Amino acid sequence: MFSITVRDHLMVAHSFRGAVFGPAQRLHGATFIVDATFRRPELDADNIVVDIGLATQELAGVVGELNYRNLDDEPAFAGTNTSTEALAKVIADRLADRVHAGNLGEGARELTGISVTLHESHIAWASYERAL
Repeated sequence: MFSITVRDHLMVAHSFRGAVFGPAQRLHGATFIVDATFRRPELDADNIVVDIGLATQELAGVVGELNYRNLDDEPAFAGTNTSTEALAKVIADRLADRVHAGNLGEGARELTGISVTLHESHIAWASYERAL
């Protein structure tokens, strides 16, 4: 399996519901490093997984929709604990939508999977992987 990974970062505010979250139930900020990995079993006719420039651009677009937002105020997240795991899934799903729309080029239609990892710090991160 071949893969490429592109990186960006994301800054949000949010709060959680539930005693398991302790003080994070209060409004707080979070900064994530975002890694998006694109996979396919064979390289395309240009001998690449996907155009890294397009992958970087599309990740920036997805991150830009969330960046500097209070997720508690976003209708898409109403009633949802926007945990690191949940945000990784949202970003992966939005990237998948862009792949299916052709935003990453025709060759990207042969991608078989995307994984997104959100790094909360140098010692903690969460990932979500999905098929395409």
